[in-house]
Amino acid sequence: MAEDLVTRPTRRAFLAAAAAAGFSSRAAEAPAGRVAIARCHTYGPELHESLSRMLDQLGGAARLVRGKTVTMKINLTGSPTMRMGTVPAEKAQYTHPAVIGSLIRLLGDAGARRIQVVEGCFSSDEPLEEFLLAAGWDPALWATAAERVIFENTNTLGRGKRYARFLTPGGGHLFPGFDLNHAYADCDVVVSVAKLKEHATCGVTLGMKNMFGATPLTIYGDYAGREEPDESAARSGRVLVMHQGQRPPSKSAPQPREVGTPRDDKWRMPRIVADLAAALPVHLTVIDGIDTMAGGEGPWIRGVRPVHPGLLIAGLNPVCTDAVAAACMGFNPMAGRGTAPFEKCDSFLELAEQLGVGTRNLARIEVAGVPVEKARFPFRS
Repeated sequence: MAEDLVTRPTRRAFLAAAAAAGFSSRAAEAPAGRVAIARCHTYGPELHESLSRMLDQLGGAARLVRGKTVTMKINLTGSPTMRMGTVPAEKAQYTHPAVIGSLIRLLGDAGARRIQVVEGCFSSDEPLEEFLLAAGWDPALWATAAERVIFENTNTLGRGKRYARFLTPGGGHLFPGFDLNHAYADCDVVVSVAKLKEHATCGVTLGMKNMFGATPLTIYGDYAGREEPDESAARSGRVLVMHQGQRPPSKSAPQPREVGTPRDDKWRMPRIVADLAAALPVHLTVIDGIDTMAGGEGPWIRGVRPVHPGLLIAGLNPVCTDAVAAACMGFNPMAGRGTAPFEKCDSFLELAEQLGVGTRNLARIEVAGVPVEKARFPFRS
């Protein structure tokens, strides 16, 4: 079994050639999904109307969630105390609470049986509700937006008794699978609610990169248990295991194929994002691009600045949605390493496409609402 997870050096040339051929075939056959774009300049009443119209353009929320359990992964990257000057986190690095609340209400009205709002809270094992309160948000507003709404910090087991395993089809680029919080298995629909931003390591952070926060710190954190998950170790980052590959995740989880691979985060992270996108299907992506930041993913990146694209983007295929979002930011989603926004990193859009998750080719993607050309807001001006 262990040999299946390690690439033997003597077989590297053969496996690389076979993988390249397989990736090329899967990329050509990668599915295309409709993406909706809306102009929305405020987080007021027009937001709810815009989201409702976009869901209708995607085929209707009821068809997606009626009678089902929904797990909604939000984006709360960084500590609640981190600010880009005087700009509140929800207008910079966090998904805005109005977007999350409106989406909960719409999915509840569409017949969702249960909605699980989840996030791997920054270096924390505290309940998600406590993290939200520290950010100055009232979780009660979300809890009453639909019939049954619960919260989970997915850095730990939480309410679960065991972690759920998600295998990467074809073995993936680096990780053949992931062990995640039960909320991602105890559901019928996964929703990624992301922010329209650039990213220092991955070029851009959109719907797929948002899902990186699903990996529990008890297994993938800097102080994760060596043999088994350590439920007391969820107060760290994911630098040593994920970004740098300096130590493995807990041995109980699927092990990455590290032999001969670079310990470069700009090589590793795009592959981890792509592998996770293939292992954990995301059925709906909603990207908040009304108010956000340019130049990076958080206030800790030097030179970031506030921007107002006034956009909402939603789609049923994560690669297609992120490709359209990247185009709206003024980037070519077909770009590879060396071309903006992937000047120093590999493209997770390309890597996910190679795994057959979805196409990044705009010519194959149907766009509803505002055309990409009219929605374009260059982040590099």
